Amino acid sequence: MRIGELAAAADVTTKAIRFYEDTGVLPAPSRQASGYREYDRGAIDRLAFVKAAQVAGLTLAQIRDIISIRNSDGAPCQHVAELLRQHADELEQRIEGLTTLLAQVRQLGQRATTLDPAQCQPAQVCQVIPIAAADA
Repeated sequence: MRIGELAAAADVTTKAIRFYEDTGVLPAPSRQASGYREYDRGAIDRLAFVKAAQVAGLTLAQIRDIISIRNSDGAPCQHVAELLRQHADELEQRIEGLTTLLAQVRQLGQRATTLDPAQCQPAQVCQVIPIAAADA
């Protein structure tokens, strides 16, 4: 199948397919005598894997490594499990940071209800958001 047919079957753009080829996530296809790319059904499966791995939060570099392990060593399950564990740890850290930020934003919002706009100094820009004292 040609690139447009593959793009439609895999629900990606032709530009994405070319990018995946350039980055080594999708192997370069054979070429017809006319120069058109000719993909087999395995390309659809590969693109489905790439999309699913991206949804799971893996980067293209990680996906390329997984594919490389699969091609050279067999099943990359342990490697994938470790990547997903690391990603889960990173997500937990981000959630903790976002939870702290949410509390700070709510506190600032509450602060805003207690301030008098007439007391706001031009140098402050907005008194709702306090400025930390500059270190001298």
